[in-house]
Amino acid sequence: QVQLVESGGGLVQAGGSLRLSCVASGRTFSSYRMGWFRQAPGKAREFVAAERWYDGTTYYTDSVKGRFTMSRDNAKITVYLQMNSLKPEDTAVYYCAARDTPGSYAPGSPGSYDYWGQGTQVTVSA
Repeated sequence: QVQLVESGGGLVQAGGSLRLSCVASGRTFSSYRMGWFRQAPGKAREFVAAERWYDGTTYYTDSVKGRFTMSRDNAKITVYLQMNSLKPEDTAVYYCAARDTPGSYAPGSPGSYDYWGQGTQVTVSA
């Protein structure tokens, strides 16, 4: 069983920055593929950033490209989401997700992941 714990959310003005962290349990974190998703009130959970299954490189949804950066530190069993130039439309609960099932998958699909954190609220004021 893998547990994921997010932190780093909060209230920030438009144009500001936040860094989200997601600490994972498990002895094989380096083999997990990780993703970040978000869910705004009344909306479906949507893809933000994720690692490609075949090489671990990251890719992003168009609305955050150039503003968000996903990274990981295997020694700290942590994945990060650096969010810059935040906009009010980035307001949502942000979730990290982990996949430890081998093989190909769709990184942008929530159904591809085996484990989820509890989420952290990000609120961006205008």
